Amino acid sequence: MFARNNSYPIMQTIIKKVQQSLTENIDEKTRQTAQNFFKEKIMYHGVRIPTVNKISKESYAEIKELPKNEIFSLCEALWESGYSEESYIACNWSYYLHPQYQPEDFSVFEKWVNNYVSNWASCDTLCNHSVGTLLEMYPEYISRLKEWARSDNRWTKRAAAVTLIIPARKGLFLQDIFEIADILFYDPDDLVQKGYGWMLKAASEAHQQEVFDYVMSKKATMPRTSLRYAIEKMPKELKAQAMAK
Repeated sequence: MFARNNSYPIMQTIIKKVQQSLTENIDEKTRQTAQNFFKEKIMYHGVRIPTVNKISKESYAEIKELPKNEIFSLCEALWESGYSEESYIACNWSYYLHPQYQPEDFSVFEKWVNNYVSNWASCDTLCNHSVGTLLEMYPEYISRLKEWARSDNRWTKRAAAVTLIIPARKGLFLQDIFEIADILFYDPDDLVQKGYGWMLKAASEAHQQEVFDYVMSKKATMPRTSLRYAIEKMPKELKAQAMAK
């Protein structure tokens, strides 16, 4: 990571430039309505997501030649700001680095999940792409997701599920998905329930019968929020069976 040496002022300059780009692109409607999508209080500039993504790409072009550990340090500085849009840029930058991922990068992402993620949007943006891609590259880390699922942190628990959304669509990790769903099964937090329900729904795209059988075997006690998410992409007749009392 960046040491507080000659590189530190450079890091500060890069971060300030990103923050300036965000403040110059504040959209008044977004600024007024962004909080409506979250139950918890969030910090935000009020920049539309397409604009945030554009700033991500343009700013990354200026830092892409830096060593990976220095870019990760820049990402962490953005996370530390607490602003949602800055966390999204950190997520994008970390994903742009995916061709360079190594196993030890899992610990970097784990730190961000545990220490900085504070809402569903930053959780999903980081985990769907950066963490999910790393899991596909280094599947031995699936065991760490099961540890996340047992966390006391609601976002770490949601992260355990949403990390597997894209791998699940590809038919990967099915038994591990069921194990994580089992661990999270009775969690009372609706955002955790939605997270593992979404994971099951994604898995149903490649393994419809197996997911349907899982839901049917547990529907008597499965939270309805999770159940509805899990069966959302199934045919009407299967949905009817799953929802029948």
